[in-house]
Amino acid sequence: MANNFSAFIIPTLSVSNAIGAIDFYKRAFGARVLGGNTDPDGATVAELSIEGARIVVADASPAHGNFTPEALGGISVRIGLMVADPDTFAARAVAEGIETVYPVADQPYGYRLGHFIDPHGHHWEIGRPL
Repeated sequence: MANNFSAFIIPTLSVSNAIGAIDFYKRAFGARVLGGNTDPDGATVAELSIEGARIVVADASPAHGNFTPEALGGISVRIGLMVADPDTFAARAVAEGIETVYPVADQPYGYRLGHFIDPHGHHWEIGRPL
């Protein structure tokens, strides 16, 4: 079977308030909503595009093993978001309330990169290769 499909990864971020998180990512990262839905019980899931990179944001579902960073007391994955202008991109996110762990700067491992924590507990490394 011939197939021109290339594999890609779409991380799903579990949050306690998907509608609020989607609004934050729209403001801070310029995200666009590609699609999604809200169940009758109010649980929301949406796929977003951030400068072409895709993520899914969903209300946590402990019954299905999906917990927020706050519920876990930490994270197991940092999200590396590579963009053309990380300084400007990060400055917009900081203005919208993202917490700076360390600001965007040239790193000795070949990236201009900073580390940030969004209001929903997810860690972002915003940068680009040098």
